[in-house]
Amino acid sequence: MLLLGMTDSLSAMAVTAWARLVRAQQGALKSVENDLKRAGFPPLAWYDVLLELERAADGRLRPRDIQKHMLLERYSVTRLVERMERDGLVDRLGCADDGRGAVVRITQKGRRLRRKMWPVYAAAIDNSFAARFSDDELADLSGLLGRILTT
Repeated sequence: MLLLGMTDSLSAMAVTAWARLVRAQQGALKSVENDLKRAGFPPLAWYDVLLELERAADGRLRPRDIQKHMLLERYSVTRLVERMERDGLVDRLGCADDGRGAVVRITQKGRRLRRKMWPVYAAAIDNSFAARFSDDELADLSGLLGRILTT
């Protein structure tokens, strides 16, 4: 069977595995987003930013560093941070190293929100993903996926 765009060097199994990986990722993220929304929380990207800020030694990161560390791809961290700042979850401060730059700092309200979101996020990860595998399968899957990570 010849698949559209498939060459002799790419097997049908490779195309199938690729498609399943992409669909699985999209489905799992949609499920997590839906669970957070039903619980009255903001989108997962907000959690992602808050978590990275909490992980930073002083709760501060430059916007470009937030983008580098985020689990989710985000095209406009600036707009996301602006919305989070309006909700009092983060502050933007001047950067001592660069007069034109800014540093984003998590607030106590942001820390509280991230902690409240975690149980819903954890349950969503379990329901949409982890519960479908044994611990050994999760270890195998993690190892396999680790082989394709570029960063």
